[in-house]
Amino acid sequence: MSSCCTPEGTCGTNAGETTTTVAVVDTTATVYRVTGMSCGHCRTAITASVGALDGVVSVDVDVDGGVVTVTTAGEPDAAAITAAVDDAGYELTGRA
Repeated sequence: MSSCCTPEGTCGTNAGETTTTVAVVDTTATVYRVTGMSCGHCRTAITASVGALDGVVSVDVDVDGGVVTVTTAGEPDAAAITAAVDDAGYELTGRA
């Protein structure tokens, strides 16, 4: 059986390997109280609506807890998030 490692402890498969640089973005997680959620459809609708907004990195919907955590690149646009929740058919009642 052959190995890609040399006796000197280096790997022979790294020749010509490229590195990938990943930009790290400062994010802000904001938790909102949302009323009217009761099922998986609610989760999907809010995730799609809020997730489509510029600057939104992730959306976590806790139907049972009545909260939505929105992670954004930088400060959240509260008006846009409120409108997206409203467009999905629910009511954002404030920050939790």
